[in-house]
Amino acid sequence: MEVLVIALGIVLAYVLGSVPTSVWFGRTFHGMDVREYGSGNPGATNTFRVLGTKAGIIVMLGDIIKGLLATSIAMLLMRAQFITEPNLVTFKLIFGVVAVLGHIFSVFLNFKGGKGVATLLGMMIAIHYEVALMCVVVFIVTLLVTKYVSLSSIIGALAFPSMLVFVPRFKTSETLLIVFGFFLFVVILWTHNKNIKRLIQGDENKTYLIRIKKE
Repeated sequence: MEVLVIALGIVLAYVLGSVPTSVWFGRTFHGMDVREYGSGNPGATNTFRVLGTKAGIIVMLGDIIKGLLATSIAMLLMRAQFITEPNLVTFKLIFGVVAVLGHIFSVFLNFKGGKGVATLLGMMIAIHYEVALMCVVVFIVTLLVTKYVSLSSIIGALAFPSMLVFVPRFKTSETLLIVFGFFLFVVILWTHNKNIKRLIQGDENKTYLIRIKKE
């Protein structure tokens, strides 16, 4: 019984992660498929570029929430006594990464999708919200300085396991969490391989959080 419930939890986490927030939102409220404009990527970053700041924020929050909800399935299963507390972090990681993979390989988009950064953030908030919020700060500061969302995402992803290892306040005995943090950093590098090439070539698009109006 426990195995069946956990398996259903994994399926639910994948379906939640697969929800194509940007595509459904764009079609419903703007009559546009974001995959046909900008970079063609069905993620929050391209939504910002194609549909504007408000739409981008809504889509980003939607992607964060689906990662948080999918990861939190582990908490529900623990309370229902299908998993034990010592295994909670392990199952949070399992459900979270399944959701991220669902975003990257969405069943609703013929197993194609976005880069999974916002969904990953939702996962990390469910696992360790303090470090996750610090990573958001790192992301925002990097974006304000460099104007590159891709670079900011990569550095923000690296910040998570790094803080668990090097910052005394956040050090953890959960070795699996640290290893997984670095693994997910590698995944983010992989999903951003085209962006990295454009960064090296100087062709990467810039995103401005703050625009100064010229009179």
